[in-house]
Amino acid sequence: MTSFEAIFDEPAAQDSDESAHITCTTYRATATRAGKQWIVNVHGLPDGYVVRVQGATWREAESNTITGITDALHVEPPAAVIVHMRPDDDEIVEALEAVTDARAARLHAELAEKEAVRAAAQTLVDKGWTTRDAGGVLRLSAQRISQLAPRTTA
Repeated sequence: MTSFEAIFDEPAAQDSDESAHITCTTYRATATRAGKQWIVNVHGLPDGYVVRVQGATWREAESNTITGITDALHVEPPAAVIVHMRPDDDEIVEALEAVTDARAARLHAELAEKEAVRAAAQTLVDKGWTTRDAGGVLRLSAQRISQLAPRTTA
């Protein structure tokens, strides 16, 4: 497999029938570093509930926050709680948002690459190119070209 083929070996995102029945609620929280602990305050909970948790690591604080919300609100499956937890430092938030933007741009670029390669492979095959030659020009294997652009018999 060439390095150009790796993008086609990643699973495509798919919706599941089960996910259509899950209620999902997102809550916002702010995390502050206090000594060796993260202190997390959750904002906007219904009925005036207050959730304040702590954790030794970011991940632990995030997990404890979800647990704190589900316990306080008595959330039952198949409901899901998502926490958008952010540090209380605007400079760090800006740096993290830049990472998120870059990751989103990479995803869009990968999707565009996949579509462009599929279209090019189909065009080449439709024009009579062999899968080997199409693979050569696209830097993919002949097998991958066969997957991307199956020949149609008229």
